[in-house]
Amino acid sequence: MNDPFGLDSPNVDADELAKFKALAPIWWDRRGALRALHDINGLRVAYVNGRAPLAGRKVIDLGCGGGILSEAMAALGAHVTGIDAGEEPLAVARLHLQESRLRVDYQLATAERFAERAPARFDAVTCMELLEHVPDPPSVSPPESGSRDRA
Repeated sequence: MNDPFGLDSPNVDADELAKFKALAPIWWDRRGALRALHDINGLRVAYVNGRAPLAGRKVIDLGCGGGILSEAMAALGAHVTGIDAGEEPLAVARLHLQESRLRVDYQLATAERFAERAPARFDAVTCMELLEHVPDPPSVSPPESGSRDRA
């Protein structure tokens, strides 16, 4: 286990990381290339909150990118950990916390490696924008993750 973050995993697609690295500077531009994510975020967070009420719960956001969903869940009172394999989107997410004044624990890691380090530590798991970007989607979600809710 030379790579503590899992970034050497065959389930990390370098082309996908490069694509999101290029988008990092405009992640929070609500009229930019990620406008659709901003536009549907209210629906997403309402869906998650309806299935797994967020206030006071520990939630992990797999593939959080620049933190759009993570921050929305934190605003509803969730204790959010956002993980992503992209350093640049995470840097943008951390920077945006200074503006939003919310609390999110952003960590550089793959879902698989993070699950090894922190099994069964969360009340709810979100994975809204990840599976279509990895070579082996089933490896991201083991059959029994230990979390109580899946949204």
